[in-house]
Amino acid sequence: MGDVLVGACGWTDRELAASGWYPRGRRDAEGKLRHYASRLPLVEVDSAYYALPRRRNSELWVERTPEGFRFDIKAFSLLTGHPTRREALPADLRARGDGPAGGALLDEVWGRFAEAVEPLRKAGRLGGVLFQFPPWFAPGPDAERKLEECAERTAGWPLAVEFRHPGWWSPPCAEDTRALLTGLGVTAVGVDMAQGLTGSLPPVLPVTRTGLAVVRFHGRSASWGRGSKEDRFRHDYAVTELAAWVPKLRRAARHTEELHVLFNNCCGDAAVRAAETMRELLSPPGR
Repeated sequence: MGDVLVGACGWTDRELAASGWYPRGRRDAEGKLRHYASRLPLVEVDSAYYALPRRRNSELWVERTPEGFRFDIKAFSLLTGHPTRREALPADLRARGDGPAGGALLDEVWGRFAEAVEPLRKAGRLGGVLFQFPPWFAPGPDAERKLEECAERTAGWPLAVEFRHPGWWSPPCAEDTRALLTGLGVTAVGVDMAQGLTGSLPPVLPVTRTGLAVVRFHGRSASWGRGSKEDRFRHDYAVTELAAWVPKLRRAARHTEELHVLFNNCCGDAAVRAAETMRELLSPPGR
C-alpha cells in the first residue's frame, strides 16, 4: 500500500492566520510554514496559479520543512489557458510587446516556472505539479493535443491534471480519458464537490499513474462556480462525509506509490481541520 499524505491547499490564507490555528510567535512566514509542516505532511502551493513562483521561495521552503514533506504546485494560470492579467507577470515580461499568450512569452513563462520549482524537485520535496484546466476545456482533439504538449513540456515532472468540464468523466468518455492520461503518464486528479450543479464532476478517483494519485476536496457549497471565494468554498466537512471516502482512498493507495489528499475548502481553518480529521480516519488502528 502506498503512502497516503493529507494536507490543505495553502498555508498563508488570511482567514487561516486569523483562526487561531497558528500559535502566537509562529505567525510570520517562516513560523507558519514550520508549524504547518509539524502538523501535516503535504501542502498545495495555490499562489503559483496567480503569480509565477520564485526560485528563492522554493529554496526557503526546502529549508523550513522536514524530509518527506511534499509540496504540490499549482500551475500558473497562463499555462493552463485561463485568462491572465498582465499585472500577474514579472515586471520585465510585462514590458514586452507580445500579448499575454504570445508564443515567445509563453515559452519564457514555461522556463521560469520550471526554474522556480527546480529546488523542490532536486530536494525531493516536489510532490506533484497540478494543471487545473478551465471549465471550457472540453474533451476533443484540440484538448488532447494540448494535453500532449503539456506532457512533453513537463517531461520528468510528477504531472497531475484536474478537469473542470464534467464531460471528461461522464460515462461515454471516462474510459477514454483514463486511457489518454495513462498513455501520457499523467496523474488524473479526483475531486469531491457539490453534486447536482451544472459543472459538477462525479466523485471518482481514477489511478492513471503508479507513482502518484491525487484527490482534491473542494467542499460541497451550492455556490460552486459563482459568488465570492468564501461562498464557493465554505464548507465544514462532517466526519461522516470524510469517512465515506476512506474505502475509496485505501483502494487507490493500493495501486500507487503515493496518494495525495488535499482540502480546498479554504475558509478559516476548515481545510486544515478536515485534513487532520482525515489523517486520523486513515491511520491504522493503534497509531
